Amino acid sequence: MKVELAQLNYTIGDFEGNSRKIIGKIASAKEQNVNLVLFSELSVTGYYPHDLLEKKEFIKKAEDAVAEIAKVCVGIAALVGAPRINENERGKTLFNSAFFLSDGKIQSIHNKTLLPTYDIFDEYRHFEPNREFHIVEYKGERIAVTICEDLWDEQPTANEFGKDKLYSISPMEELAKLNPDFVVNLSASPFSYNQEGWRKDVLVKKAKNYGIPILYCNQVGAQTELIFDGGSVFIDRDGEIIKELKYFEEDALILDTKNIGEKSLQNEADYIEKIHDALVLGIRDYFQKMGFKRATLGLSGGIDSAVVAVLAVRALGPENVRVLLMPSKYSSDHSVEDARILAENLGIRYDIVHIQKAVDAFEKELAPLFEGCSADVTEENIQARTRGIFMMAISNKFGHILLNTTNKSESAVGYGTLYGDMNGGLAVLGDVYKLDVYKLSRFMNRDGEIIPENTIVKPPSAELRPDQKDTDSLPDYEDLDVMLFNYIELNKSPREIADMGFDEEIVRKVVRMVNMNEYKRFQAAPILRISSKAFGFGRKMPLVARY
Repeated sequence: MKVELAQLNYTIGDFEGNSRKIIGKIASAKEQNVNLVLFSELSVTGYYPHDLLEKKEFIKKAEDAVAEIAKVCVGIAALVGAPRINENERGKTLFNSAFFLSDGKIQSIHNKTLLPTYDIFDEYRHFEPNREFHIVEYKGERIAVTICEDLWDEQPTANEFGKDKLYSISPMEELAKLNPDFVVNLSASPFSYNQEGWRKDVLVKKAKNYGIPILYCNQVGAQTELIFDGGSVFIDRDGEIIKELKYFEEDALILDTKNIGEKSLQNEADYIEKIHDALVLGIRDYFQKMGFKRATLGLSGGIDSAVVAVLAVRALGPENVRVLLMPSKYSSDHSVEDARILAENLGIRYDIVHIQKAVDAFEKELAPLFEGCSADVTEENIQARTRGIFMMAISNKFGHILLNTTNKSESAVGYGTLYGDMNGGLAVLGDVYKLDVYKLSRFMNRDGEIIPENTIVKPPSAELRPDQKDTDSLPDYEDLDVMLFNYIELNKSPREIADMGFDEEIVRKVVRMVNMNEYKRFQAAPILRISSKAFGFGRKMPLVARY
């Protein structure tokens, strides 16, 4: 059988656009004598629709779209993903389903069994789990249909406090009893740089343990925070990856299940390159799918804004990026010069707005209220919020989306000003630790200097008071990032982190800063997720607690 893996980029709720892509791919596949085309999980609606699934008209449009797609499946078959109404008296309203389309109609429906409810996933909120297993018989082949998590009943755990067997049932075990010739998996598996290898390991283990080939079709593209990296694969019955599709872009592959041919894999990239590509895709899709074209940001001469500026240009083009340089009396000359050089290297428009007069005006008006009080972080925040006012003015006046430049290390410990440097419609680096921001800058400069060397090597500083350095109030990032990763991603306790060789008092101070600043992160812009545990809806912590 000739099967095509169709790795496409969908938009949530764009039934017309998604259907047009699917139907176009079916038509081109038919011209190449393909028998079956595979699409990803919830391909008709886009993944994940969240509470749009509670709207009756949304489900009706999904049903109509599946029916229209089925009409073109004559002389060819397809598997598409969409929600389906649960007709049983009990249970959730919907199933997360794969529809097998052939001879112009829906031939069979296969419901998802394992519904993830961890991290960014909340599928049991809307879907009823499957309890019945059957296969597709088509063109002399017996095909087992699974949906994403159905192959993930066993997972590596990120820490000791967790189970590797998450579910009480194994769909693969049930389907293997039906003697399929191969398994297909319709997936919407988001990218995370520190778990990317696990996905392949799970798929390889399943194919090898059951002696059944797996055709895994993943989604590509970004849906606000979530970034899907593609990387669809064919794995033979011995657990060897034979075919692999591209990462972070649409791709397709036709293979003959009886004559797979030679191995064809993608070139291996290191995790920094993958993070780079993921962030570029995340920015581009956020703008395109929201109907925006132009971005703006404050360019300070620091490493974070420099990296965001480069990513924005690569995602949107230099003609669609405009930056403001906003020096105060505390800004060093070299910071302004570094920012100017970067803007010129990128070919983007920049304007210099001196904020000191505005800051002085605020301080003058506040002086009677602050009489008898010494200067503190309040005055520093006035500077940050003044810059925020200028940036939002550009955003409002010209229809630009403000990109936030706060990195994960700073966000974790509250090293940012609400309604100031935390402003923005999208947090580009909110899931990237500071040391990885530096690595991104080196990657960007690999073919020649784009980001000025001085920006990379100078000590990081908010430049809100004389001779200020980040290390005045924070540990060195070499230590801080390790502490944060172990606390946030691995859920280790302060004592466990201290046992790694850190001063326990410093560790507890860092953990306290993380816990105390949940209220800030709650008000922050949506974050492009590139790790297994990003701030946002994948990490739900109480705002008020004494833990």
